[in-house]
Amino acid sequence: MAEFDPDTIEAARKLFAGPVTFLKSAPTLEFLPDASVSEVAFAGRSNVGKSSLLNALTGRNALARTSNTPGRTQELNFFDVGQPLAFRLVDMPGYGFAKAPKDVVKKWRFLVNDFLRGRQALKRALVLIDSRHGIKDVDREILEMLDRAAVSYRIVLTKADKIKASELAAVTEATEAEARKRPAAHPDILATSSEGGMGIPELRAAVLDAIG
Repeated sequence: MAEFDPDTIEAARKLFAGPVTFLKSAPTLEFLPDASVSEVAFAGRSNVGKSSLLNALTGRNALARTSNTPGRTQELNFFDVGQPLAFRLVDMPGYGFAKAPKDVVKKWRFLVNDFLRGRQALKRALVLIDSRHGIKDVDREILEMLDRAAVSYRIVLTKADKIKASELAAVTEATEAEARKRPAAHPDILATSSEGGMGIPELRAAVLDAIG
């Protein structure tokens, strides 16, 4: 499990306690904002709890829309953090939603793949994995996409409060073992809960560490 010193955790808390504002949505690459500041992207399977985690991370109730309908986020959503602007968060479209039309899935794949390959401002991706299920084949697709694009990423377990401590320890160990085998993966992972706040200070610190 990842560990951060108290100074980094406090600096991250102060940063996210400041302004965090929605900038824009980009349905295609031509709508991307300028790449003048560092970016940290959040990726995850539909219904993994990405919007809830972004809200918990930023201390806002409705920064990112939450929905029980998988695949609601179909665009790249950008959020400015800090005043003056320190960096941007990127909420990537959820993947793996079974009921989506094939053309929607194809559009998602092209948008995300092209963004990952060509975005020099992107410092790290945080890949969210449901702690109740661990890494699935659909997750491995995005991990391999990140590996090919040489984009540094860290795996974040979500909904860690939904399983027993022994089960969380097992899935954490298995996830770290897989991460160590991947060229672009950070070896340490984080376990979080957007409801209980578990791991949120460390997640903020991980974002701060990523933009360096």
